[in-house]
Amino acid sequence: MAITSGDARTAGAHKNFRFATAPVSWGVEDYRGPSWEQPYETILDDIAGCGYVGTELGPYGYFPTEAGTLRRVLQARSLEMLSSFVPVNLAAPSSIAETTQAIRDVGQLLAALGAPCIVLADAQSTERKNIAGRVPRDGSASFTAEQWRDAARIASEAEKIAGDFGLDLVFHPHVATFVETPEETQRFFDAVSATRVGLCLDTGHCYYGGGDPVAITDQYKDLLRYVHIKDIDPAVLAESNRAKRNFDQAVTAGVFSQIGEGCVDFPSFFKTLKRNKYVGWCVVEQDIKYGVSTVSPRASMRASLDYLEGVVSALDS
Repeated sequence: MAITSGDARTAGAHKNFRFATAPVSWGVEDYRGPSWEQPYETILDDIAGCGYVGTELGPYGYFPTEAGTLRRVLQARSLEMLSSFVPVNLAAPSSIAETTQAIRDVGQLLAALGAPCIVLADAQSTERKNIAGRVPRDGSASFTAEQWRDAARIASEAEKIAGDFGLDLVFHPHVATFVETPEETQRFFDAVSATRVGLCLDTGHCYYGGGDPVAITDQYKDLLRYVHIKDIDPAVLAESNRAKRNFDQAVTAGVFSQIGEGCVDFPSFFKTLKRNKYVGWCVVEQDIKYGVSTVSPRASMRASLDYLEGVVSALDS
């Protein structure tokens, strides 16, 4: 069973799924820079104007961090707060203090806003950015056994702290990190099997990393509690792999497409979600590079929602 919300107004044409989006679709990056110069109120206006009913926090500090202030701006747009994406260095025991502080910071804010979860991921690294989409499947470029134990310990500690705030912790396998491929995803969840850490499946990152989102949905149906919806331009991905582009270069080239214009099989994906009784949030995203991409976030997110509403409407036909 997925993470669900209350009975606020529902976007979409199927009772199982509620659609949200996130600042990343407007190019807001994980670190301060030019993308943070965009007024957050404008992005929230766009999100609501497109028809979405929820948003993620984005990087901590981009939206207001005072709960009362953020609650008012969300309520003015009838938006719910869902989660925060928290990337951490899973392989470094020294990062535990930094990780726990990050979880406490976002946990306190999310809990005050009634959000259901925190999304944890391994942090991107230059080493893994350079082989994004081309990671050896034999584990030769993956964590060592000791590093997997460190990753499990850090994730377990994060899960406990999130639980103290009444929040679920879900893990996001992510391109350009050490948990990208299906084999690395399996190794991670084997390592944290004694915890309550769930899966945040990102359809685009899954495909980019060599996985089949439909098959992974089935494989992890008992752990799948949160969904990120992304699509992939197969021609850009193929050329990026051929030219050995790093992850940033591939994103700049447009590897993530508007939803429904790429190669992810969303009709089969949502049929599988429905069959597995997933009920909850689907966060629609198109990663773009702020100041470089020619994509109009509002137009793309609106068209993406139109497409997805058509897909889920067909489930009962």
